[in-house]
Amino acid sequence: MPIRILVVDDSALARHVLKDILSNIADFEVVGTAQDPYVARDMIKQHSPDVVTLDVEMPRMDGLVFLENLMRLRPTPVVMVSSLTVKGADVTLRALELGAVDFVSKPALGLAEGLREHAAELEAKIRVAAKARLQPLRSGVSQDIARQPTRQLGYSTTYKLVAMGASTGGTEALREVISALPADAPAVVVTQHIPASFSRPFAERVDRASAMSVVQAEDNQQILPGHVYIAPGDQHLEIVKSGARWLCKLSDAAPVNRHRPSVDVMFDSVVTACGKNACGVLLTGMGDDGARGLLRMKQAGAHTMIQDEASSVVWGMPGAAAKLDAAERILNLHDVPKAIIEWVGKNR
Repeated sequence: MPIRILVVDDSALARHVLKDILSNIADFEVVGTAQDPYVARDMIKQHSPDVVTLDVEMPRMDGLVFLENLMRLRPTPVVMVSSLTVKGADVTLRALELGAVDFVSKPALGLAEGLREHAAELEAKIRVAAKARLQPLRSGVSQDIARQPTRQLGYSTTYKLVAMGASTGGTEALREVISALPADAPAVVVTQHIPASFSRPFAERVDRASAMSVVQAEDNQQILPGHVYIAPGDQHLEIVKSGARWLCKLSDAAPVNRHRPSVDVMFDSVVTACGKNACGVLLTGMGDDGARGLLRMKQAGAHTMIQDEASSVVWGMPGAAAKLDAAERILNLHDVPKAIIEWVGKNR
């Protein structure tokens, strides 16, 4: 059975190019194109597409309003087609919060050529979206979530580190986990596959929801308890030991597992710098980045856990880790923060 796709974009050129790209893939079928959400709504009722590609700036109805209505009334996998600007990053992160599976870059200039350059990425993300597990949209989802009440663990977390990796579906999974951790939790380092212009807005978004202080990592930045350090979208994040301190080390080295930042790069550095004093967490994501690194963490005596298949948007990365027997625990996403806190308590 072909994957049936509806293209929604207010640009006639974008609709034409996207339809042309997707129609030339053997097992894809473009069931229609729509220039605004009202036309899209009727076409979804008529064709029941497997995946919708959606622009964020739409006439007659805002793309985010349409997305929220769609996910409440007729949940359908959506891949956003959005611009790589700061404004575009904020809107796209909001779309992921509302239930979009993933996004593809829409260039501000050279639209047709730019979309064709992203054709392989678009194809891959549509294939993933067609099989993705849509997570229920929480009632009253808000762009600015109040910080969680500050709790105290009551003991030192200075010599412990939590390392988290994620990809597709990871922005919301990470936000859920981090926002549930207390203000004095161990330091957390994060590698999320994300474009360069998105990582700082993502860090700011998670910071607004969290008792911990969340920042985009900087080179040679000291790692402190109660803080979360998110890898910049175009650099590897490694953890290095300097005397009694841990530092963030950023690198422009070649991509690993096709990614920069790479979860494996971060996990491997944690093995060297932290050994058994670390906890590795691998969340939802496409591919297998992080699986081998998590196994090496486990072999070094670190505690390791992965998100289970039922709560993952895509069980690629954690599934690959499960096949390697890299995880000591396989957990529903909602149980991950509690498991981290339990690990801290057992290793005082």
